[in-house]
Amino acid sequence: MDYRKLLGKVESAVLPYFGGGTVHAPSRRLRVTQPVAPGWWRFEVKGREATAREQVSPEGMEALPRVRGHVWGTRLVREGAVAEPLALMPEEEPPRLSPVTARRWHDGTLLFEGVEFEGEAEETARRALEEDRALGDARGVSASLRAAFGFAVLEAVSRGTGIPFAPVEARARVLDVAREGRAEAERCLRRLAEERARFIRMQAELEARRERMLQESGAEARAWADPEYGTREAWRDADGREVARTLSARERETWETRPDASARASGRTPGARDGRSLTRQERWRAEPEAGAWVERALDKAGARLLDHRRLGDGLLEVVYTFMGERFVTVVEAATLRVRDAGVCLAGADNRVTLESLPSVLKEAIDTDALVITRHV
Repeated sequence: MDYRKLLGKVESAVLPYFGGGTVHAPSRRLRVTQPVAPGWWRFEVKGREATAREQVSPEGMEALPRVRGHVWGTRLVREGAVAEPLALMPEEEPPRLSPVTARRWHDGTLLFEGVEFEGEAEETARRALEEDRALGDARGVSASLRAAFGFAVLEAVSRGTGIPFAPVEARARVLDVAREGRAEAERCLRRLAEERARFIRMQAELEARRERMLQESGAEARAWADPEYGTREAWRDADGREVARTLSARERETWETRPDASARASGRTPGARDGRSLTRQERWRAEPEAGAWVERALDKAGARLLDHRRLGDGLLEVVYTFMGERFVTVVEAATLRVRDAGVCLAGADNRVTLESLPSVLKEAIDTDALVITRHV
């Protein structure tokens, strides 16, 4: 069999495109040759590349699993107070707290399907929201509607207080917010703000401890001042918190020790050089390869890359979605070791990599313990 003929075979497929560099077919992920506007497109598929040819109507939606809930902004709130983003919503925004249906695409994304008939419960909740009243123990209000109402109250209070929140941070208290109203929402957000402030204090204490250790060790102090590692100011993240840590050859995770065979195929090891630590010039050379490595690492962990940018001195800021939430993490470009997870990890950020971080996030989400520190 001539496999070259198979590789050159061109197929046609109607798929939903959500933006970015990839599109998901039922059985595989394809690389988009030219980004287009989000929507349903007829793609020309050749090998693992897909080229958008024309916008079309949805196809095959009826075969996908259906999910029901109530709409809150651009999210569907379902059982368990889970608020998932809705993709490809119509231009005409559904009324607040409407009952909606969606279909789950093969990569887990929820595709908006339509608005269902509503009853008195939706009107009761909508009126209470307009009048800034709590739902209390109103009868006939489903759990998903109560949760959507609670998130809407939290959103309004968040705008007034300036305290941001993500649904996964408030999920455990959202039904209390729906029952008690604005006062409970303020308490919920204040607790989140206190947790974030405690995290920042802890980070400052850890940094002060490192400073003392560096002063006690002349060798480490000289390494810290070495131009190869950059200045202290260059290691500060966008929020002003210091994420710098002294890098040593012992701490570095080289590509030889990783299971990613494709990274070793080129013979180059951006993580190490002949057993020695990276020079500044080698870190800069490694960065063009880091984008593809970041995408592979997140894909393996079940996350989706949205964007990344260089921060200088070998650091990358990575923006991605996982379990319906958006996260911003700072990593080393050459190793993907985490410098600032963007969530409270009790100072253990550098113990995980970008590939292992999503499993930590999942545990925090499942136990209602997640506190996001980088709302960007």
